[in-house]
Amino acid sequence: MGHRTSKNYYNLQKRLDSAPHGAPLTDTLIKILELLFTKEEAELVSILPINFFTVAEAAKIWNKTKEETQIVLDDLVDKGLLFDVRKGDVLAYMVIPPMFGFFEFVLMRTNGKIDKKLVSELIHQYVGVEDKFKKEVFSVNPSMTRALVQEDTIQPKDMVVVLDYERVSHLIKTSSCIGVGDCFCQRLKKRVGKGCEKPRGVCLSLNKSAESLVRHKSAKKISKKEALGIIKKCMKLGLVQTGDNVQEGVNFLCNCCSCCCEVLSAYKKLGYNSKMTSNFEAKSKVEKCIGCGTCVERCPVGAIKLHEDGKGKKYAKTNPDICIGCGACARFCPTKGIVMERRKETVFVPKDSFERYVLSAIDKGRLQNLIFDNYHIWTYEMLRRFFGIILSLEPAKRLLAQRQIRSRYLNAAVKMKIYDLYGKLYNDGKKPDYSHPELQKRKS
Repeated sequence: MGHRTSKNYYNLQKRLDSAPHGAPLTDTLIKILELLFTKEEAELVSILPINFFTVAEAAKIWNKTKEETQIVLDDLVDKGLLFDVRKGDVLAYMVIPPMFGFFEFVLMRTNGKIDKKLVSELIHQYVGVEDKFKKEVFSVNPSMTRALVQEDTIQPKDMVVVLDYERVSHLIKTSSCIGVGDCFCQRLKKRVGKGCEKPRGVCLSLNKSAESLVRHKSAKKISKKEALGIIKKCMKLGLVQTGDNVQEGVNFLCNCCSCCCEVLSAYKKLGYNSKMTSNFEAKSKVEKCIGCGTCVERCPVGAIKLHEDGKGKKYAKTNPDICIGCGACARFCPTKGIVMERRKETVFVPKDSFERYVLSAIDKGRLQNLIFDNYHIWTYEMLRRFFGIILSLEPAKRLLAQRQIRSRYLNAAVKMKIYDLYGKLYNDGKKPDYSHPELQKRKS
C-alpha cells in the first residue's frame, strides 16, 4: 500500500466510513477499493452524498454535464458499486455500504471486468478473517439483519400473535418484485476453497432491491410461487432464513448455512452481541428428549448443548441468550422434544430502512453525517419522520442524538414535547409526575 496508493482511495474509505454502518480502514480494504474503482471513480464517489441523489445533483457536485454524469453513474451501477432505484419517472442513486452492498453486488455481476477470485480472497480477508470490520458492522444497533422463524414450527397457541413482518410467506406475498441469485457467502467461500455443497441459487432480493438487481441482470426475476418453493426447499435442507431488519420494504431474504454465512459466523465470533433474534426461542422438553443430538447438529449458532442428569440420561438444553429463534432445531427433532416458544419481550424491529438508518447513525455517533451531508434533499415528509423518530427515543438516546447534530430546532422541539407532557398532566387534573424522565430537567 504505502506511498503508491492514491489519496483518492483513502478519501473514498473516509466517505464510506462516515455512513452509519461504516467501512473501517485496513490495508485490505484499500486493496479492494483499488481493484474495484479507478482513481477517477474513487475521487468522484468520495464526494457523493450519503443519501439518495439524482443525476442533476451529482452533476452539480462533480461540475460535469448531465450527460457526462449519467455515463459515469450508469457504469458504476453496472459494476455493482452504486445502487439505483426508480420512483415514478425519477431515477435516484445511492452509494451503498460494503456489506450488505457493493461487496455482494460486485460478485453477482457477470460482466467479467474484475478478477473475482482475487477480489473474493480480499473480501474474505476483510470480512471473514480480520476483526475490525466485523466489530464495526455486526455490532450496530439495530442490527442490519434478523432471523425469521420457520412458520411451520410455530405452535398453534402462538399463531394468533404472530405479526405479519415475522412471516416469510407474508414478506414474499406482499413484495412488488422478487429476484433470485447466487448466495454471496457461498460464492465467496467457494472461491477461497472453503465452500459447502448447499445450493447457491437461493438468495432472494425483494421490492426495490430486486428491481435494481433484475434490471442489471444480477438476479433473475421469479414469481411469488417460485420464491415460496425456494424457501420450502431450503427449510428441508436445514438452511436458516434471515432477512432485512425492517417491517416494511424488506430488500433481501437469505437462506443461510452456518458454515458459509458471514452473518452467522460474525454472530458466533463476536460473542452473540448482534441483536438479530426473532421473537421466538427454542426450548427443550426434557421428558420427550432422547439425547440424540440432532438439535445440537442443526443449530446454526451453537445455542444447544447436551447435558446429563444424575442417572446417565442425556438431554438437550438451550441457551436463550444465544438462540436466534430460527426453528431449525424444532423442525428436525424426531420426538418433538424441542419446541419454539414466543419470547416474553417483543424484539424491536424498525419500521423501514429510513428508521433503521437513523437509529444506526445515532448508535454509531454519525447522525450529523446523515443530516448535514446533503441537507437540501430532505423533504418535509422526511424531516417530519426524522424528528418523530428522534422525539420517540428514550431520554438518554435522544440526548445523544441532540449532541451529535447540535440542532437548535431539535432542542426546541424536545422542550416543546416536555412542555406538552407537563401541560397534559395539568389538563388531566393531575399533579405533575416529576418522576417521569421527561420532567426531570423541568423539576430542576
